Amino acid sequence: MIKKRLLLLAIIIITSCKNDNPSNGNLNVVTTTTMITDLVKNIGGDLITVQGLMGSGVDPHLYKASEGDVTKLVNADIIFFNGLHLEGKLVEIFEKMTAKTPVALAEELDKTTLIGSDYFTSNYDPHVWFNINYFKQFADKVTLVLSEKDPKNASKYAENKKVYLTKLDALQSKIHSKIETLPKDKRILVTAHDAFNYFGKNYGFEVVGLQGLSTATEAGVQDVQKLAAFIIEKRVKAIFVESSVPKRTIEALQAAVKSKGHEVTIGGTLYSDALGNAGTIEGTYIGMFEYNVNTIVEALK
Repeated sequence: MIKKRLLLLAIIIITSCKNDNPSNGNLNVVTTTTMITDLVKNIGGDLITVQGLMGSGVDPHLYKASEGDVTKLVNADIIFFNGLHLEGKLVEIFEKMTAKTPVALAEELDKTTLIGSDYFTSNYDPHVWFNINYFKQFADKVTLVLSEKDPKNASKYAENKKVYLTKLDALQSKIHSKIETLPKDKRILVTAHDAFNYFGKNYGFEVVGLQGLSTATEAGVQDVQKLAAFIIEKRVKAIFVESSVPKRTIEALQAAVKSKGHEVTIGGTLYSDALGNAGTIEGTYIGMFEYNVNTIVEALK
């Protein structure tokens, strides 16, 4: 509690002595998740300076801002975040920032199309980036905000968006073709937590997460045993680790299945709440999505 109060006090102090823009004349943009960071870089290109708070393997559900993060946020021209309480521990900091309004991209989506959830204050599943059409809407909003803040470069942002949307169209086509090679009765995706419900809804997968929608909830023994019985009943061939969730939960599930006289393999590591390492294919949204689909399909065949 004391640490939390000190951090909020730091917001007030830093706000009162805001530094000059450190981005050499470019718009200074701060983002939260790696997916949003990658998107903003694609739209903004070399016209902006982007600082992402979260890196590869970081769990946004549990992420806590440091004083350095607060400095970045206060000095930002624009802040983009997911919203729908994905970054739950950052919400209070955003609410204290009266000088600017951070842009919650997922809050712009049509709520009637979202998947409901009792785990989040928003009452919606926040893992919306696994619906590529939603991510396209993110691109629209990012382009609009950048253009309003920097109107002289609006045409360049629009062109960057056009190029990126073309790439997302190609990704959708490629993913659809790959998934069609997997029989529908084998489309059961078991992971550490329910990050893939939008993916499942779009591509006909039954998705089951051991920890539910939020990694802040721990899976109990009964949860493990219940899911083990499900895996045996459905003859699920493989289950998956997530890069931002400790693998011990999935290993415990595998052991529970084995204790009942059955075998299930760990089909690989999926990227759910964060992209892969910077500089790798999986370190981009498009590369992450394609990698995940290839991993899932090959393991479940």
